Amino acid sequence: MDFRTELSPEKLPVLIRPDARVVTIGSCFADVLGRQLTDNKVAVRSNPFGTLFNPVSIAKLLLASLQHAGPDPDLYVERDGLWFHYDFHSTFWGRSRDELHARLTELLTQTAEALRTADWLVLTLGTATVYRHLETGKVVANCQKMPGFLFEKYLYAYEHVQQTLTELVKKLKRANPGLQILLTVSPVRHTKDTLPLNQASKSILRAVSHELTVWNDQVHYFPAYEIMLDDLRDYRFYEADLIHPNAVAETYIFEKFAECAFDDELRSFITEWQTLRKSMAHRPFHEGTESHRRFLEKLLQQLDAVSKKADVTREKQEIESRLRAFKTIDPGANQAA
Repeated sequence: MDFRTELSPEKLPVLIRPDARVVTIGSCFADVLGRQLTDNKVAVRSNPFGTLFNPVSIAKLLLASLQHAGPDPDLYVERDGLWFHYDFHSTFWGRSRDELHARLTELLTQTAEALRTADWLVLTLGTATVYRHLETGKVVANCQKMPGFLFEKYLYAYEHVQQTLTELVKKLKRANPGLQILLTVSPVRHTKDTLPLNQASKSILRAVSHELTVWNDQVHYFPAYEIMLDDLRDYRFYEADLIHPNAVAETYIFEKFAECAFDDELRSFITEWQTLRKSMAHRPFHEGTESHRRFLEKLLQQLDAVSKKADVTREKQEIESRLRAFKTIDPGANQAA
């Protein structure tokens, strides 16, 4: 008897091609997926605002980008002599408000350009639980390690999440009519919210995601959350914190993603590229030998062939550098020794 429920998602009605331009936005799963796509030579703008968990903050920054609105002037905060912004991840900071403002403005501009030319936008929703800044009355993406009494925490109502994301989809389609939108619910559980509240939160996100796919032909759903909880229903697929998927789980989910979301040409390329990556990672036992030199030359030829399908400039430079540093062993010197 097979004690496992395998989940095999149906193919998307529109598939990702090798030349697709992708933007990922959202929780840490958006980072994971962005990294995996980048590793496989898909053109990706990966989580440009840093990790964002709630749909309110995600929608706010995407719309600010498209509407050239700039960072919210009410949500700058100074801590320990540095400046942060409540709408952005803490990796974005400045030594002055003006410095941070310039950096965030440029970030929004770059993201707007990416959104207007993208073929796919992957939105990974983490939680419907939000923190509202009491002084301004605004929902924040990151509390920036400020005291808890400055915020009110609550579960965003289904109707509000639905309205927020529906309006976002409309404006994204208006800005980029050809954009395909792929929704996922993050498989990471927010245990700090308690497991019952986490389940209520995920249920809201999942229900809204389903409704958006029903009413919008350009909106699709990938069941990363369901694969983690039902297919990989075992703690051996989690990190030591028992919350985050481990590398084995991430690879498995990506393989399922490739099966349902990539066209045949992209899947074929990825198979070819993974073989080349293993060759590039290979370190010979007898470095500096003639056979090693031939191995590197063959690898460079293979990269030249692949360069017609993807940008492998960095990899070619690495192999060329190894060849330049190659020292041919003089057989006569060995005999003399």
